[in-house]
Amino acid sequence: MMRTRPLKVALLGCGVVGSEVARIMTTHADDLAARIGAPVELAGVAVRRPDKVREGIDPSLVTTDATALVKRGDLDIVVEVIGGIEPARTLITTAFEHGASVVSANKALLAQDGAALHAAAEEHGKDLYYEAAVAGAIPLIRPLRESLAGDKVNRVLGIVNGTTNFILDKMDSTGAGYQEALDEATALGYAEADPTADVEGFDAAAKAAILAGIAFHTRVRLDDVHREGVTEVTAADFASAKEMGCTIKLLAICERAEDGGSVTARVHPAMIPLSHPLASVRGAYNAVFVESDASGQLMFYGPGAGGAPTASAVLGDLVAVARHRINGTTGPGESAYAALPVSPMGEVVTRYHISLDVADKPGVLAQVATVFAEHGVSIDTVRQQGKDGEASLVVVTHRASDAALGGTVEALRKLDTVRGVASIMRVEGE
Repeated sequence: MMRTRPLKVALLGCGVVGSEVARIMTTHADDLAARIGAPVELAGVAVRRPDKVREGIDPSLVTTDATALVKRGDLDIVVEVIGGIEPARTLITTAFEHGASVVSANKALLAQDGAALHAAAEEHGKDLYYEAAVAGAIPLIRPLRESLAGDKVNRVLGIVNGTTNFILDKMDSTGAGYQEALDEATALGYAEADPTADVEGFDAAAKAAILAGIAFHTRVRLDDVHREGVTEVTAADFASAKEMGCTIKLLAICERAEDGGSVTARVHPAMIPLSHPLASVRGAYNAVFVESDASGQLMFYGPGAGGAPTASAVLGDLVAVARHRINGTTGPGESAYAALPVSPMGEVVTRYHISLDVADKPGVLAQVATVFAEHGVSIDTVRQQGKDGEASLVVVTHRASDAALGGTVEALRKLDTVRGVASIMRVEGE
């Protein structure tokens, strides 16, 4: 039987995502009511610019006083899509204190203060859902948190930032340089006017922290995630990747150690074989691999950003939370029982592709090989080209720790036959 009293929803933010949430709530009102078991009513919209025309939204619902809105006391659900740390953090905790559950898309806040927000939700007996915080429309958080709750997840590997994937895909497919590819991404609306959060890896690192925490039942903060961006990736790197039968992607990698005693979370560019499914993820799309004991490999793929896709994830959470409100229950909260330590990047083991500028004379290769051996880094392949007294030496290693590789490179720079280290790239996905 349909409940007649509507569930009241407040919307914090009405930009690209928020406006789509409001539109879907209005145009799909009957379907949402049927799925939930009660109608949902947009009870208020907090914005910074109240004079802006917002099609389909009653102007009487618009306010600039977000604090007063979440303190009303009659709200069932607050949808937070304003982003950033403050005032979002205070508004969310205030919503819990005044009886509302929260649906958020705020990856930065959840990566930094997820534990405190979960604690506040639990204290007040409310839900905190945030599917839209990672990978847009792709169902990822709920499968990790619920569908795989009976399995042991060992690795999460994926492309979780559409802007950088577009840039790297353009560099790969056209031979464009980084700046040229970034300019095109900006012109098409894939990159912000200030693209720092995307191209320097901050966005992907926040998502990696959230995914690692859920996957490994361990609190992982943004500061725990090793981060490198794509600004130093060059056309020469792509040429080297192609020679190896690879391409380059910005990857978020969350791994459980082989002994199960610790986890790592990192974001950085990496070469991956063209045979790997992630190599074929083009444009601004996202894709994530989840590897677990029982289910093996699972791949989640789809649009990772944009108003409508992100709003789809928000509305999915809204329906789930609304059902809980009707039934007087809550969904799963934070699971951090494992409390595994997060290992530093120096302990991460992977393969490396190192390009060196060296003198073109006898004995150089032997010197370089000796340095690798002295630091316990095993060489897989070596390729050398040179003329007119100068040469390039490309070394691909077997698996080695980041610390060992760092010591190797430092020693290589001291050789008088090594003119410079042209590039270092991790090799993943094999």
